[in-house]
Amino acid sequence: MSAEFDLFVVGAGMAGTTAANKCAAEGWRVGIVDALPYGGTCALRGCDPKKILRRGAEVIDAADLMRSKGISEGRISIDWSALMAHKRGFTDSVPEGIEDELVGNGVVSFHGSARFTGPNRIDVDEMQVNAKRFLIASGARPRSLAFPGHEHLIDSSDFLNLNRLPERIVFVGGGFISFEFAHIAARAGTNCTIIDHGDRPLKEFDPDLVDLLVERTKKTGIFVQLATTIHSVTPTAAGLDITLERDGQTFVIGADLVVHGAGRIPNLDGLDLNAANIASTPRGVTVTGHLQSTTNPAVYAAGDCADTPGRPLTPVAVFEGKVAASNMLKATTTTPDYTAVPTTVFTIPELNRVGVLEQDARDSGADITVRHLDTSGWYSNYRVGETTAATKIIIDMNTDTILGAHLLGPDYSELINILGLAIKLGLTTRQLKSMTATYPSIASDLGSML
Repeated sequence: MSAEFDLFVVGAGMAGTTAANKCAAEGWRVGIVDALPYGGTCALRGCDPKKILRRGAEVIDAADLMRSKGISEGRISIDWSALMAHKRGFTDSVPEGIEDELVGNGVVSFHGSARFTGPNRIDVDEMQVNAKRFLIASGARPRSLAFPGHEHLIDSSDFLNLNRLPERIVFVGGGFISFEFAHIAARAGTNCTIIDHGDRPLKEFDPDLVDLLVERTKKTGIFVQLATTIHSVTPTAAGLDITLERDGQTFVIGADLVVHGAGRIPNLDGLDLNAANIASTPRGVTVTGHLQSTTNPAVYAAGDCADTPGRPLTPVAVFEGKVAASNMLKATTTTPDYTAVPTTVFTIPELNRVGVLEQDARDSGADITVRHLDTSGWYSNYRVGETTAATKIIIDMNTDTILGAHLLGPDYSELINILGLAIKLGLTTRQLKSMTATYPSIASDLGSML
């Protein structure tokens, strides 16, 4: 069997479905395929389910912070299976809803594995598909680990589907996944350890605020092992033994579960890009600034599987999908605008960034001032009992505009959006200070942070 399309999309996550719907709306015959349920990582195996589970941890932490401040000493706890059922109340309906929308817009949906067999041809299991254009939007997957026993680890998708939490969990890697999941599991009563090979975790974030978050993480009861190498994971009668090395010393810790949080890579395995003359790097499909393959003009790529300047974030995938679709439809070369995209580590409290790091701003030679403040004693944090909060805002002295903003504190993930908008629009700090915010609110602290 065979089929013909104007556009065929590989991957039914946010980038792929955005582009498919946009092109179908313009009358193109569009097909889309995914081997996994429609919805992609964010809606099913990442951002959305994670933050639903985090809500349980937020409630626990909020109560703990208010002990002796009006909240009784009686212990509240998370019913993990009920919280997981609450999560599934959202995720279970996502694939059908997304596929129904696609089909309703005229997109032909396929379920299966795709493999290129020519510059304008791809096989979906036994179906041969010919298309004038392709969009590769296949997302990312956990990177491969090489130490003996790595096959005994579970990944982030598995964690988000656990029906119960064991007593001891070790998280491998010092990035988003390990910190966010450990903060959830620890509040649910699990003994958690984070193991990071480097000296500092969360390397894309401000080091001063990361140090504060690490200390807050430890106070939560999470062990953080930095500059530590994993040599092996070995099953035992009691669970798993993890052999580690730090400062030349080897030691063993036990766990019931080990979770892979050591980074993700473009999910391009099995696509046979060479058969379609599609160049790629370890960062993804090699594309021009307007997201077209550098070696096959019939192919575009967007999202986590594309080698672009954008971070692997859902909002980036969405706007790359929109730009790729627009460029295909109009035969234009519009480049996505990556300016001022904020990013957040949803620990408790959360860590946020938009714009440049302080050291990068200094290295650029810009005339800057840095407003670095301990906000732990400010009213908005005192009110909820939080004792770890700080901000760092980097300002260009010549233009009075913000180059970078870094925030650690409760609900600062909302405030970082205002600062991102300010960077994107070139607003001055004087203009921001002129805003009258509703009071008392987190946003009403902004003027004092500047």
